[in-house]
Amino acid sequence: MTDTKITKGPGSGPESSPVHRAGKREWIGLFVLALPTLLISLDMTVLHLAVPQLSADLSPSSTQLLWIVDIYGFLIAGSLITMGTLGDRIGRRRLLMLGAAGFGAASVLAAFAGSAGELIAARALLGLAGATLMPSTMSLIRNMFHEPRQRTVAISVWMSSFMLGAGAGPLVGGAMLEHFWWGSVFLLGVPVMVLLLVAGPILLPEFKDPGRGRIDLLSAVLSLATVLSFVYGIKKTAENGPSAPTLAAMALGIGIGVFFVRRQRHQAEPFVDFGLFRNRGFAVSIGAVGLAVFASGGLMFFIGQYLQMVLDLSPFKAGLYGLPGVLAGMVTIMLAPMLLQWFRAAYVMAAGLLVSVVGIVMLARITVDSESWVVITALVVMHLGFGPTMALGTDLIIAGAPPERAGTASALSETSTEMGMALGIAVIGSAGTAVYRREMEETTPQDLPHEMARVAGDTIGGANAMAAQLPERLGSPLMEAAGRAFVSGMALTALVSAVMITGIAVMVALLLRNHKPAEGGHGAEPAASGGPAVDGDAADGAAVAVGAAEQRDGVALVKEVRPPSSREFDEAPL
Repeated sequence: MTDTKITKGPGSGPESSPVHRAGKREWIGLFVLALPTLLISLDMTVLHLAVPQLSADLSPSSTQLLWIVDIYGFLIAGSLITMGTLGDRIGRRRLLMLGAAGFGAASVLAAFAGSAGELIAARALLGLAGATLMPSTMSLIRNMFHEPRQRTVAISVWMSSFMLGAGAGPLVGGAMLEHFWWGSVFLLGVPVMVLLLVAGPILLPEFKDPGRGRIDLLSAVLSLATVLSFVYGIKKTAENGPSAPTLAAMALGIGIGVFFVRRQRHQAEPFVDFGLFRNRGFAVSIGAVGLAVFASGGLMFFIGQYLQMVLDLSPFKAGLYGLPGVLAGMVTIMLAPMLLQWFRAAYVMAAGLLVSVVGIVMLARITVDSESWVVITALVVMHLGFGPTMALGTDLIIAGAPPERAGTASALSETSTEMGMALGIAVIGSAGTAVYRREMEETTPQDLPHEMARVAGDTIGGANAMAAQLPERLGSPLMEAAGRAFVSGMALTALVSAVMITGIAVMVALLLRNHKPAEGGHGAEPAASGGPAVDGDAADGAAVAVGAAEQRDGVALVKEVRPPSSREFDEAPL
């Protein structure tokens, strides 16, 4: 790489490999990597705004509409592990380029779909292509930024772009739909992917593990079936309550998952190396991030409905309410690397989680009559706290894996986030929904028709739909009752989230407290056997152990003495 500066890693001796500092090419390449990340998060939100228009144009059935909305997220979640492992084998840049081309083509197909079936197929292709982008970008950052402090900054920039896309989705989508047809929201990705295809081969290096064998197709199918079955079951349970089909889907996912894990344990070259979890920084961080998303997922599900159903805001205005929180989170994400100069990563993450608890408790005290500034302030405080935790947690996950497993580690990180969000909505969100239903049984106006009362008592969306069909004298009291019941359910959800996140903060502070600041990075932790310290965030441990990598045809290859596998690469026993 050009414009690099060579330094020594922590604990490196005279025969240790030097640590290469990133130069201009890597930092410009980071901007290129941030583009697809921003686009993926934006694409997850804009479709919901387009549903009314595309429903009028394509006339999908209720089942087709559900698949139009859900198939993208399902296939991203189910394919992440496969795509991350594939990138380790065929090359992360190559997979990123293939995914970008596929995403751009599928975006065009979705924009000009002439039927509901065509749109479902295009959304499925978007999901498969999107699953290549996240692990590829994250693992390339791991290989481009070897120096720990630089890598932490790069991860923070990457995470900020993801948050920006999520926050900008309702605003950009709303603006597009005011002036163009529903398919225009899909065309947002085309110029981004064209830029990535042009700039990627110039600015991004190629990395892969030449020592890995052929991909295990059976394991790929098993991983896809595991995640798809389980995520489908919990999402449908969250939407419609438990039923025999959804419980069967979850049971099937668990059963296939057990078989998948057992298969990996008996293979010489496992599809997913679960030995990664023996690294303390990796295991604790992936657990903390996944649990934090689980704890907050149900609450955020309620907040979105509160803004639109209780405060009666349009999706665009609801996006404006949430934007200050997103921006606040981006600020603390970027500040996190600077805080590591004075504090350990564990304490920064734990403190951030406790700050987010303050915002969550504020949300628990919101009523139907709360001023808008109270809601905005609570969201700002919550995002301020979550920012450093998500950035540093992701950094420790990526750093906790040896370079040749970066794609797999990235995919496991993203999968834990997807599963955490789905489980949070299903489990914690269901608790809040149960409170809503119980209160509605007591407060629904008595003179309401039975079927309307049943629908209104199920969800606040149902109450809103029924109120629109009723005269003012019945519709207004119904929405007042629904608003109060919904706020009660949201308060319980917020309190459960606050208790869980407090526990996660304690867990992080205790289990990662031995990650001490080290030269050029953070997180040195004593080795298990009392030997020399091992870099706790593993930024350069693999390179120190085996010597420098060589370049062949522009591709970073590992010499005959490869970096240690994650079974060998172990900080300390948990």
